[in-house]
Amino acid sequence: MADRFRGFLPVVVDVECGGFDCERNALLEIAAVPIEMDAEGFVHPGELVSTHVAPFPGAELDPRALEITGIDVTHPFRDAKEEREALDLIFASVRRAVRRYECQRAILVGHNAAFDMSFLNAAVRRTGHKRNPFHPFSAFDTVSLAGLVYGQTVLSRAVQASGLEWNGNEAHSAVYDVDRTAQLFCRIVNRWKQLSEAFSPLSEAAA
Repeated sequence: MADRFRGFLPVVVDVECGGFDCERNALLEIAAVPIEMDAEGFVHPGELVSTHVAPFPGAELDPRALEITGIDVTHPFRDAKEEREALDLIFASVRRAVRRYECQRAILVGHNAAFDMSFLNAAVRRTGHKRNPFHPFSAFDTVSLAGLVYGQTVLSRAVQASGLEWNGNEAHSAVYDVDRTAQLFCRIVNRWKQLSEAFSPLSEAAA
């Protein structure tokens, strides 16, 4: 894995939020899935970790965003963690995966990765967290990858174009979206590996 991605471990991240402004709107859900690799070099999603997040003090909640996600921040069984505790949970799991694959650090994979990264980094700044395992600005974006491979950039359409199932009733949940994004990323990476291996003898013969 360290050789495949230049010392980085891909970790798929999805966040659900109370709006689109990472400085003003609350981070409400976060889920992460490290990418694993088998002995043949094919990748697959690892163990998913997720948590609900309590709005930070003074955070704004856009009713339109809550309508899309279906999140009820007042639900008695939501069991939301404060931002610092939520980051501790996610980051500890990611660091273990980074060490297991002897990588230098994690690199965020997301669908519209800049959005997820902006909310993650904003939470890191607010909490003063010093052990963020992710690269601060580099990412793999499945929007670009799926657009290249399948001609689709919307997550639901890209997932279906890859041959995976999509359940619209479960969408806009961090757990569901991160699972579908992880599966999509793995399909793209594995397809590239298969194509590279299929054409490598032709390349060697031509040389």
